[in-house]
Amino acid sequence: MKTNKNIRNAILAFALMAGLTSCKKWLDVNVDQDNPNNQSVLLENRLPWIQHFYMYSAGVTNFRTAAQAGVYYSNSANTNSVTTTWKPAAGLTTTPYQTFFVTVSSNLTDMYDLAKSKGAYHYMAAADVFNALGFMQMLDLYGEMPYSDATYGNPSPKYDKGRAIYTGCMAKLNEAISLFSKAQEPGAPALSPGDMMHKGNVDKWIKLCWGLKARYMLKLSKKSDLYNPDSVLYCLARGPQSNADNAILPGMNNSMVVDYLIGDPVVTNGNFNYAAYGNNQRTSQFYYNLLTNMRGSAVVDPRMSKIVPAMMTNVKLDANGRVQSYDWTRSIGVDSYGPSTRLLKSTATSIALPSYATANTTITYAIANATDRANFIADLTAKGKTFTTSGNNVAVTYRAGSMYINSNNYILAGDTAYVNMRSNSIATSGNAAQPQNDVNWYANAQAYTAGVVGSTGSFQTRPVSDFEVLTYHEMCFIRAEVEMRKGATGNAYTAYRQGVEAHLNMMQAKLTEWQSVYGTTNPDMRPMNQTDITAYLASAAVAQNAGELTMRDIMLQKYVAMGCSIENWNDMRRFNYSAGNIGGFGVVYPGYDRGPLFTGTAELPGGSKTDPKYWMRRWRLPATLELQYNSANVLAVNPNANQLFIWSLPVWWDCATDAEYESYLK
Repeated sequence: MKTNKNIRNAILAFALMAGLTSCKKWLDVNVDQDNPNNQSVLLENRLPWIQHFYMYSAGVTNFRTAAQAGVYYSNSANTNSVTTTWKPAAGLTTTPYQTFFVTVSSNLTDMYDLAKSKGAYHYMAAADVFNALGFMQMLDLYGEMPYSDATYGNPSPKYDKGRAIYTGCMAKLNEAISLFSKAQEPGAPALSPGDMMHKGNVDKWIKLCWGLKARYMLKLSKKSDLYNPDSVLYCLARGPQSNADNAILPGMNNSMVVDYLIGDPVVTNGNFNYAAYGNNQRTSQFYYNLLTNMRGSAVVDPRMSKIVPAMMTNVKLDANGRVQSYDWTRSIGVDSYGPSTRLLKSTATSIALPSYATANTTITYAIANATDRANFIADLTAKGKTFTTSGNNVAVTYRAGSMYINSNNYILAGDTAYVNMRSNSIATSGNAAQPQNDVNWYANAQAYTAGVVGSTGSFQTRPVSDFEVLTYHEMCFIRAEVEMRKGATGNAYTAYRQGVEAHLNMMQAKLTEWQSVYGTTNPDMRPMNQTDITAYLASAAVAQNAGELTMRDIMLQKYVAMGCSIENWNDMRRFNYSAGNIGGFGVVYPGYDRGPLFTGTAELPGGSKTDPKYWMRRWRLPATLELQYNSANVLAVNPNANQLFIWSLPVWWDCATDAEYESYLK
């Protein structure tokens, strides 16, 4: 790990950068613009960058763990490895660790101490909250982590075990509640100028703390000696009570400034920077099925068209080369858990990327297999494509304005059906003329000029999407699960319905906000039809009474609502994925399993679903950052840290007892 001396000034660069842009008032410069130092950084300048970089670290964590949990598929080598082969790539694990320790953790103690010297209790409390958020995320991912020795400048900090990290995070939240409840000392800087999330509203901060405590207490559901349902409910009663209490960090599209560490835009939503920055990411078949066939209902969720991206097809251009007519075609899901038919047909476990036809383009496919050739021709005919045949050859002409796969491999030709999730920001589009109020993805400058949209993007992952730190709908689903575990099915059903409705309402409010700004170019950024929402809530896709409610219903609706969130992976681990051996609740995540592409036997040696080592339970530590430079401290706590099978070893909260946990550290 880098020394604090080298990294603690990371935020200073941004305080200076802020003077070069008019993104937001909280991007003001330091007192001394020419000679910034660690002590001169104002609290109100340091906090927003801690919030931003937490969002960045959590964003990459959300995307990669959501991909592990079956929400997304990716062509990217790192994430593809956990969505197809389950043989995790070493590079998968570096960025969340690096961005948290370099840009967030390194500033927490400094901000806390400076705030303490000024009697700025609310900034002290904010430091505590982001300490808890960040280190709990590190625990969720890696299991053991520098904690007690992590924020004080030691280049080789000692490691703490899971229980110590968990207990420390809960203590930080308790202190934060106490500090937020105090009046600040006279002359202490107000929280509002430096707070992107709640604009200085301490009541909402306190609700965030209680909500996080509820989330973290739920992690202990396997531990009969520590899990206390009434304590969780106590915290929920003091946490967010409506969507107005949601803890949200804003995503914007009004700056070309990129950060010094990764080179990504500094004002965009953290999920965007990984899930939709490039064009490798797509919706999985597992997630798609829940949005189109929840509970086997064959009912399409009204949220589906706002989550699953679409592209323009059947485009006709006018004499000036501009779009004259078109259809919207919604993506299908990539199957890597079931038969994986498409992925098994090609030598690479990837979906081909589309190109834009600037002129009529003909590609000839040699298809020796008669059945494949007949099916290919039937598909072309159904889609109204122009083609000719000669023996085994099928020549297809893609009309100018079309999105197509620039390959003569017929297996790849249909990959345009898998619309990527990419969304554009002004800092990443490559099209200088693309305005701030157009966040669609266009394949290239010619496609943009023609107006041919390659992807409408997805609700949680656009640059202007809200970053959901903690939401009311999550609190509802936690309450539903806790009540279900208690056997209080009536209370569980009420909370379940409230969770579904809260998420629909949150989405609808954001879509309504977006409509006037982005809705003219992007139909997926317009509100859902209220009639569709009402019909969905009354349909077989949603349990209609307490008697038919199951834990599966609760968790799958939560899965849909959380989407791009590490909490889906956390929940899956608590329920042992699709093993069906938790609390008599049966299989909670049906259809989630190793697919036919699985090769991760060294990483996941378990032979059956009920074996904990059958599943991905944690991440291996970054090889260069810790296993190489701090290996003595790492191995002193967990001798298995550098083994491939570390991926299968449960973290502390994922174990029923401390004895089980300790058995994995031998």
